[in-house]
Amino acid sequence: MMPAFDSFVVFAEMRTGSNFLEANLNAIPGVSCHGEAFNPHFIGYPNRDELLGLTQEEREADPGALLDRIRAVEGLGGFRFFNDHDPRVLDQVLFDPRCAKIVLTRNPLDSYVSWKIAQETGQWKLTNVKHARSGQVSFDAAEFEAHVEALQAFQVRLLNGLQKSGQTAFYVAYEDLQDVEVMNGLAAWLGVDGRIEALDRKLKKQNPEPMESKVNNFEEMERSLARLDRFNLTRTPNFEPRRGAMVPSYVAAARSPLLYMPVLGGPTAAARGWLAGLDGVGEDELIEGFTQKTLRQWKRGAPGHRSFTVLRHPVARAHAAFCEKLLFPGPGTFMEIRKTLKQVFKVPLPGQGSAESHDAEAHRVAFKGFLAFLKANLRGQTSVRVDPWWASQAEVLKGMSNFAVPDMVLREEQIGTGLEQLTRQIGREPLAVPAETDPHRPRLVEIYDEEIEAALRDIYQRDYVTFGFGTWA
Repeated sequence: MMPAFDSFVVFAEMRTGSNFLEANLNAIPGVSCHGEAFNPHFIGYPNRDELLGLTQEEREADPGALLDRIRAVEGLGGFRFFNDHDPRVLDQVLFDPRCAKIVLTRNPLDSYVSWKIAQETGQWKLTNVKHARSGQVSFDAAEFEAHVEALQAFQVRLLNGLQKSGQTAFYVAYEDLQDVEVMNGLAAWLGVDGRIEALDRKLKKQNPEPMESKVNNFEEMERSLARLDRFNLTRTPNFEPRRGAMVPSYVAAARSPLLYMPVLGGPTAAARGWLAGLDGVGEDELIEGFTQKTLRQWKRGAPGHRSFTVLRHPVARAHAAFCEKLLFPGPGTFMEIRKTLKQVFKVPLPGQGSAESHDAEAHRVAFKGFLAFLKANLRGQTSVRVDPWWASQAEVLKGMSNFAVPDMVLREEQIGTGLEQLTRQIGREPLAVPAETDPHRPRLVEIYDEEIEAALRDIYQRDYVTFGFGTWA
């Protein structure tokens, strides 16, 4: 009789105990777990050059080849998969009934604080308590909301995939990892004969202190969490509600009933400055950090409110994303994606402190390299996530509409006219918008050519057609 499964996948997230679960899976005779096999920034484990005889570049070109090798290992082979791993692999395993699904979950607040501490201390694993590093971190409400949003979306996708394909998964909570009987029950469910007598104790629990001692703004955290609708977070194993809109990024005026719903990569700085200037306040007085609950409360308390978003030409938006998130290392840069672009996609990005030597020609070459990556990324041909900074604007607006549709969708080149109409609708005198809303435009003017226009028109054909964009000028 054929075994029920020929491979397995552990669906988890950072700081959920997945390393400990992997250690105990590998302790079961006949089971082998191969780390984060499809992490876009390394293969299997950090600082490894290959996995099962395949390099990272070979896996990037053909992820199915690594899946085949995992299935072919002696015994039952598997790997860990997080929500930001190679999206090309997800459907291949999710809809494969011979691939066993193990879903590991943890209280999202615990995992968030653990992640923040690991970032602060640089300690991601602990095998000797003498080397334990402790630290306090600050709770960031908007960041936590985004963290929960990502977990929710991934859990919902897993649930729907299992439902549609008539499968079930083995669910493990973080607290279950300390129970050897649960581990042996998992071995029985996987269909292997091996069992363990005791848990692998090489990995030690990090930061066992109470939450009050790990967060330096604990009272502020309590107030922020009180805003969340906890009843929408009780569905197991999924985090609710199901959301597509990036509500935490929305910004309301300090006093006027106006709401800005940003499209990342657009003229966000100019729109925020205008919103603050309308009420004669600083940007620090703008209302932000919304949840769906608090945004509804704001709307109820602001009769006659209006909302808007601003679209940017795809050429200028792709260039802005490239300049702000990838070009130079620094605060706010996507450092892991930047590293992958250099190492895997061979994009010639400049190093630290080389801004002065990065002339127009070097900028053109690097930007065109990014566009080659962008085309593959938006077509689901890379392991790197499709980030909101360069997702198609049509898809971003679709996500907004899952919660609320903006009253006005403005174009950057006509932002002044649109905002004047909005201010008159709420009974206010219009405020002029800065003449230049794109700080990266001068460099784009230097490098822009027909090849760049054609490449962006191909990449964002849907945006060009949907919103009527012409040639950038």
